[in-house]
Amino acid sequence: MDKNILEFYKNTSPYTELGLYKDFAKSLPDDISTLCLLQRKQIIHPFAFKEEEIRNSKNCFWGDMTQISDMNLLREDDLFPNAIGMVAELLRKNPEYSFNREAKDKLFVTCRGQALLLAAILKAKDVPARVRSGFAEYTSNDGIYWDHWVTEYYDKKSEKWILVDADCCCNDKLDFDIYDIPRNKFLFAAELWLKVRENEFDVSKVGHAYYGKDKEGLIQTLTTALFYDFHCLMNNEIIYLHYPKYLKACNFRLNPADYGELDELARLMLNPDKNFHQLSEIWNHQSKFRILAGGTIS
Repeated sequence: MDKNILEFYKNTSPYTELGLYKDFAKSLPDDISTLCLLQRKQIIHPFAFKEEEIRNSKNCFWGDMTQISDMNLLREDDLFPNAIGMVAELLRKNPEYSFNREAKDKLFVTCRGQALLLAAILKAKDVPARVRSGFAEYTSNDGIYWDHWVTEYYDKKSEKWILVDADCCCNDKLDFDIYDIPRNKFLFAAELWLKVRENEFDVSKVGHAYYGKDKEGLIQTLTTALFYDFHCLMNNEIIYLHYPKYLKACNFRLNPADYGELDELARLMLNPDKNFHQLSEIWNHQSKFRILAGGTIS
């Protein structure tokens, strides 16, 4: 592995920089499974709270859910888009970052927040890490590949990148190690993009939390996921509401030249380390892929 690439992924972004909380992050467990379980005990996925059975439970994975106000039906991703904000809010609610955190003191963020926080902590520990966007079937029991974010870190001992999911915690039917996810269990955005483009994937099995399942929704789902992952590979872990401005201008109605550009980008992203230089060149010179719209950005 190119040492320059590993150093690049030790670097932080405005989303993964922990600032004065770096020493706090360094004090957390080094063992990845312990670190992930501890992190899960600090955060509740908003979709879980929407389930009435969970919301009325006094003894589930997240603790006494009856403590939680109905206001928390609203996710907090927009309030805490970066890792430093999440850590600050958790410690404001309760300075004890432990397995015993009460439900009322937890955050309500989705998989992006979990993946981002884990990557930030690993970077603080001087471990190369990157957030990844893609699709996974294992997050639900409906056979749908839902959009999902995970963390990828470089393990010096095995000299390889390892996929780990800091978000998935209540699916007891998994037949694999969530701390070393097999590559066939998670479809990176570029993989799914190309499979759909080449008619090698049943598009009825593609799910997304925001967009519909019609043709327009599918295109927006795949395109935004592709750019989420491209930006993540460039250490710029954009929020859900952000995507390239040129896509907004054309309302995601892509022409053949657009599809050709994205096909080429996706092929390079299939092997981001081998093609790191080319991806960096695109990042540095294809400004339309970087200039964003959405949210408060016009």
